[in-house]
Amino acid sequence: MSRLQLALNVDDLEQSVAFYSRLFGTGPAKRRPGYANFAVAQPPLKLVLIENPGKGGSLNHLGVEVQDSNAVDAEQARLAEHGLATADERGGTCCYAKQDKFWVQNTPDGEQWEIYTVLADSPTFSAETTEDEAVGCCTTGASETPAGAGACC
Repeated sequence: MSRLQLALNVDDLEQSVAFYSRLFGTGPAKRRPGYANFAVAQPPLKLVLIENPGKGGSLNHLGVEVQDSNAVDAEQARLAEHGLATADERGGTCCYAKQDKFWVQNTPDGEQWEIYTVLADSPTFSAETTEDEAVGCCTTGASETPAGAGACC
């Protein structure tokens, strides 16, 4: 199963969780400090909320969650055939999950796209940052991120 991922920066996580729970008729699949994600069945959507005060209402990044690492590999090969460069990240920890993924590089408008699969749950937001430093870290580094933030999500 594949589903589109939409990661949003939000000013107030509690308020946003309440709103999106009502909008999609389901509660978060995962809640951690400054972070929540929803596994929405219809439409097939992984909605990620990242508390980032002052940046609420803005896009953090986009992605496609795929079933397994073989699907990640197949998508990366397919995109390479079309001349799209990618940045590979295997076995990394991000958004409270160990993941295999890659980022699509050089998109026309600079948006961040990741193709990923979740390998396992993690007790930490990322391997490189503390929870306080992790806000807004879900980028390849091409866009503005807080000091100390690494690539994840």
